[in-house]
Amino acid sequence: MARILLVLLLVALGAPLYFIFLKSPPPMPELDLEEWWGPEQLRLKQDTSLKPFQVKFSEAMIKDLKERLKAHRPYVPPLEGVGFEYGFNSKQMSSWIKYWAEEYPFAEREKVFNKYPQFKTNIQGLDIHFIRVKPEVPSGVETVPLLLLHGWPGSVREFDAAIPLLTAVSKDRDFAVELIIPSLPGYGFSSAAVRPGLGPDKMAVVLRNLMNRLGFKKYYVQGGDWGALITSNIATFFPQEVLGYHTNMAFSSTTRVFLLQLFGSIYPPLVVSNDLVHRMYPMSKIYANLMEEMGYMHLQATKPDTIGVALTDSPSGLLAYILEKFSTWTKPGNKYLPDGGLGSSFTKEQLIDNLMMYWTTNCITTSMRLYAEASNKRYFALKIDEIPTPVPTWIVQAKNEIAFTPAWMMSFKYPNLVNETILDDGGHFLAMELPQEFSRNVLSALVAFRAHAQSKRSDL
Repeated sequence: MARILLVLLLVALGAPLYFIFLKSPPPMPELDLEEWWGPEQLRLKQDTSLKPFQVKFSEAMIKDLKERLKAHRPYVPPLEGVGFEYGFNSKQMSSWIKYWAEEYPFAEREKVFNKYPQFKTNIQGLDIHFIRVKPEVPSGVETVPLLLLHGWPGSVREFDAAIPLLTAVSKDRDFAVELIIPSLPGYGFSSAAVRPGLGPDKMAVVLRNLMNRLGFKKYYVQGGDWGALITSNIATFFPQEVLGYHTNMAFSSTTRVFLLQLFGSIYPPLVVSNDLVHRMYPMSKIYANLMEEMGYMHLQATKPDTIGVALTDSPSGLLAYILEKFSTWTKPGNKYLPDGGLGSSFTKEQLIDNLMMYWTTNCITTSMRLYAEASNKRYFALKIDEIPTPVPTWIVQAKNEIAFTPAWMMSFKYPNLVNETILDDGGHFLAMELPQEFSRNVLSALVAFRAHAQSKRSDL
């Protein structure tokens, strides 16, 4: 019995040590740079040109939308004394429905949607929609490309207020930024795959190929939510091309990081500074919040097409489903407010603009399929989070992001972690909520990446 207990003790102590210190990273996945995701009959006649694109809200679509909004059944009253604890408060629905059906300025917003140049091009069978903004620069100022990726339930509309800030020419910088902002495949005006398998790793290849199509062999990448994972994958797969990676959603799903977080629960200062302990511990509180907020993820990772039927058919259902995320993911305390606190961070126009990206394109089902493509044995087996990415990296951690991972833990994945910004404000939709802060941080990262590259050249 003593020997058995000794063996069990050694295993209990040895397994964590192995995962933390000794386990070798997995091999780099084999990439198919030409994998076809569109209809098979179009493979031999692919049009690879860049086509200008304009958003058009047709009269037929607007008429149908308004009729659906006005023809809804009576909503079930909320429980007494609750805000958004049970989800979107149905007492708030009437004002939102009235605004969308009667007050939202469709023609005016269509012009706003078309404020910046947009294009489509076919990559691997997918028509990829993207915004491309080139700054006008004086002589001596270099233009550098930045790929900017959104997530779910966001869209390219998240970046509207940040675009002029990011592309502004400043006498304090010797460069200006050219933005390439695609709608992810299956989102907005980008077409969706017709067969299974288009996970974050495959999207990384598609969007890297977009950058190459546009003539960029070297570029920077930035992302939040799914955009964070996809741009991270681009940096992992193509480190010779990516000059720097910035993200406002730093996370790691490795066993090593989980074990370190677990050890920290015994004595938090082992892993995180005292002023940030509340962002990680107690773990019971953090995981309880994750359980409360992640029900949608399980549904979308297993049966996206089922919930897609309801959200495709009902614009009021789509509104409640998506705006609830903009409420609690922006500030957790918003769930206790009758209106979900939506008006404190966003305008109604901003939020309905984002809904229009899903409604007018009928893409809610295809957008949710990304969860299923990232939550399966194929993708998990790649273990991309365990592959170190040498690309210079800068992370910004908003106060109300759904999870927090200290920079020193993130450096296992990003050994060239240049900097970390800890914000005392902001939530999941950082570019939309705090465009000034977001843009400042991204530009600071680009300055640091360029300085880092210069120092490496000097060392040679």
